[in-house]
Amino acid sequence: MSLDVNAAVVIAYFIFMVGIGLVFRKLASNSASDYFRGGGKMLWWMVGASAFMTQFSAWTFTGAAGKAYSDGLSAIAVFIGNVIAYAAAWWYFSARMRQIRVDTPTEGVRRRFGPTNEQFFTWAILPLSVINAGVWLNSLAIFVSSVFNVDVVATIWVTGIIVLLISLLSGAWGVVASDFVQALIVAVLSIACAGVALYNVGGVGNMVQNFPGGFVEGPDMSFPLLIVGTFLFFIVKQMQSINNLQESYRFLCAKDSRHARKGAIFALVMMLVGAFIWFIPPWSAASLLPDATSAYQATLGAKASDAIYLVFTEKFMPLGTVGLLMAGLFAATMSSMDSALNRNAGIFVRSFYKPILAKNRDVSDKTLLQIGGVVTVVNGLLVILMAQFFQSLKGFSLFDLMMQVATLLQSPILVPLFFGMFIRRTPKWAPWATVVFGLAVSWMLVTWLKPALFADLLGITLSKRETGDFSVIINIAAHLVLTGGFFCLTTLFYKREESAIQQETDAFFADMERPVVTDDRPTASDLEQRAKLGWIVTAGGAGMLAMMLIPNPMWGRLLFGACALVILAIGLLLWRSSRHDPVDDEATLLAPAAR
Repeated sequence: MSLDVNAAVVIAYFIFMVGIGLVFRKLASNSASDYFRGGGKMLWWMVGASAFMTQFSAWTFTGAAGKAYSDGLSAIAVFIGNVIAYAAAWWYFSARMRQIRVDTPTEGVRRRFGPTNEQFFTWAILPLSVINAGVWLNSLAIFVSSVFNVDVVATIWVTGIIVLLISLLSGAWGVVASDFVQALIVAVLSIACAGVALYNVGGVGNMVQNFPGGFVEGPDMSFPLLIVGTFLFFIVKQMQSINNLQESYRFLCAKDSRHARKGAIFALVMMLVGAFIWFIPPWSAASLLPDATSAYQATLGAKASDAIYLVFTEKFMPLGTVGLLMAGLFAATMSSMDSALNRNAGIFVRSFYKPILAKNRDVSDKTLLQIGGVVTVVNGLLVILMAQFFQSLKGFSLFDLMMQVATLLQSPILVPLFFGMFIRRTPKWAPWATVVFGLAVSWMLVTWLKPALFADLLGITLSKRETGDFSVIINIAAHLVLTGGFFCLTTLFYKREESAIQQETDAFFADMERPVVTDDRPTASDLEQRAKLGWIVTAGGAGMLAMMLIPNPMWGRLLFGACALVILAIGLLLWRSSRHDPVDDEATLLAPAAR
């Protein structure tokens, strides 16, 4: 019975997501700019929710939850880093990213560093995105296979193809709209689970006091200074991981500079609240269910603790919540994966197909959209194969896997894309040379600059957990000091040369400081966004309300009812805000050349 109910919830969710794509399909078919970044017309709450969801995936409910279950408070380090990073985005990066006036991140790279670096980063970003999305999809497949007792590899293919099909429907409009709806699902699910967890554990005090090994330091931690270092270095890592010419791409969709900054604040608030709420269930389960993951040891190996959210939901939540959890996991993974697929398609079309393969030819938007669809399919299949490869790595936990990918492969690429937004006097070869140097640093970290080396020098012994935390600190510090230092030192070789590339770089920085301003009055596009999402969210609330029909104790039915009322209220408010007379779009925006 429970399996049938959960499967029905997941199927209903997929139908709902496909509906979102169909509703926004028309908006994405007008031009390539509409498909790749919504034409730069999106409102702040859509942009902020999407920016939040791009930092959120099934890994949060699996790998990060497993870390919280075993190690306590230190698991939130990466998310507190996100909070600080979004504060910096509000202060400096978000508005300036919108003001560079491009459709894709690599077009921004071309304006800042020239066409050679555009090609270099195009072929650096595309495979890295596939690797990251493979980690996300693998995280999702672990949960799906555990719930429905099916083969993990088969699950990877089925779920991956479904996500791929949904991402094809409506480009950036569908991606961002689904991100907003999915953020609601994740928020409602997290708050409901957190409330039930605190009730069963006896409150926050008991949760903290009864955590095995100590809530702050956790078990197997003889050197608490490592916890402080983890927090500080994750702030550094997330600062450059979120604020750069690649990962800040969602702010390109914002209606203007003001909406970009408000979107960053919205993402900050959601991340700050969420950083604590969504870890309450695994923190509580550490004392309520100390042997909770033993049942998954045989099938998941070192990843058994990553199933803690599933175990908690099965034990304490009403019937149907596991299906809702699966919907939330699909929501989180889809938001990350379809964003990556949409961005990769835009990068390939704008930075390779149009300037290289179709050079000197007039290519229509229809052709660009068709090529973007083909690229999305190819990227989606590559992501599925990558997820299948990661599943074969039984010896790695998902938290460790995610951190290794992010610090060893992603960090070298992001260093010049971060520092290049405010360090201006760099030679043309500085960006690609920095990445090559950074990969050499990563090789050094893998081969000999390991925690064991420092432990031997200091004459200490590190536990498995301490070794993992220390490894992350070393990796982040090495790329900050060595790779970042290399990029900064290239300024010593800068010599201004009057050329077309230099003129474009000057224009890039001039535009970056020139705000994109629109009228405060709502346009037809604004009202259409509100109306469409209002009806979609209201429909989602009605679906949640229908879950009260599932045979559960009264408290379970009331829990679903309360969640439904929240979603319905938000949907009705959005719909009501769309009931205004629009002003003409062109009259409220700056001239096209200034966009």
